[in-house]
Amino acid sequence: MTAEGFIALQVHGIGDDEQKVGTQVRWRNIQLKDLSQASTQKSGEPQWLVYEGSQGPGTGKHVVLISGDEEYRSEEVMPQLGRILADQHGFKCTVLFPINPETGYIDANYGKNIPGLEALDSADLMIILTRFRDLPDDQMAHIDNYLKRGLPIIGLRTSTHAFNMDKNSSYAHYGNYYNGEKEAWKDGFGRLVLGEHWISHHGQHKVQSARGIFAEGAEQSPILRGINSGDIWGPSDVYGVRMPLPGDSKPLVLGQVVNRENNSPDQEDVFYGMRESDSTPDNSKNDPMMPIVWTKSYQHPEGQTGQALVTTMGASTDIVNTALRKLLVNGAYQLLGMEDQIPPTGTSVNLVGDYQPTAFEFRKPEYWNERKMKVSEYIK
Repeated sequence: MTAEGFIALQVHGIGDDEQKVGTQVRWRNIQLKDLSQASTQKSGEPQWLVYEGSQGPGTGKHVVLISGDEEYRSEEVMPQLGRILADQHGFKCTVLFPINPETGYIDANYGKNIPGLEALDSADLMIILTRFRDLPDDQMAHIDNYLKRGLPIIGLRTSTHAFNMDKNSSYAHYGNYYNGEKEAWKDGFGRLVLGEHWISHHGQHKVQSARGIFAEGAEQSPILRGINSGDIWGPSDVYGVRMPLPGDSKPLVLGQVVNRENNSPDQEDVFYGMRESDSTPDNSKNDPMMPIVWTKSYQHPEGQTGQALVTTMGASTDIVNTALRKLLVNGAYQLLGMEDQIPPTGTSVNLVGDYQPTAFEFRKPEYWNERKMKVSEYIK
């Protein structure tokens, strides 16, 4: 109620001197939080979105979608996935964004703030597409507690290198390059939870695309229901991984590196001249083909075992592809124990609204300062 002033912790009189004997009042670990940053920006803009599903198999389930990468336009991906899951399947979807606290706007280059992560405390599923984030301890605690509970996670594209923490952070072991005393966390969150951290671009970036070919024996997976081998395609190139993947990792889809038919790259085209009709594989890079979709169990060293679905695809231009969207929504059903509700043709994944993704690329700070991207742009 008071816009400024000091904070006082006060106890009024307890009575006469005899009543005071043995009475103690103690405070410990008091934390101060700026509530102006908790739900709205300085301008009054919301800092995150909640899409309330009305009806469908997902009714009563809460999905938290976390964006925050500099290159692949996760701030476009997650609102669209959230709308699909809410509108067509009934899930409650909370979508989180990287917010620059100095401006109050979405800023993909600002790696130290994703407000609203407390939504994970009531989440049934986490979907993450972040890159090299260095979040404060109070935000990381919500992610860590979620994983300790062994709850399911879907990781997209750069989530294999989701964090790059300061060495003094309580969560330094989440960092992509971690090689400290917590041996189970070697190579960080990506390796322990998802099965791999950042390795390499296996395909030629912005030149070669990725086509999804079913791994041997994966055809019957409910995650691939309603999808044919070869249907999945995206202009983001194939990532390199170390094989075999660790633990019980099970590859579902392999990434065929495909040459661009148009030999003159078009930097003004959101697909950089690549097209789903491109059909010539680069055999020099396809023996063997890298897994681009796999499942895996994870074990937080201080918690329970959970299940992960990982894809190294996931740029905003990738999810124009219907088959990839279907895989992600099918995967949400499977991870939530709802695979028996996936239709034979797969889940419904029609794009919601006028989805016009932009090209994946790194952008200078000036872009975000001038763009002033508001969370409210993604309100239905």
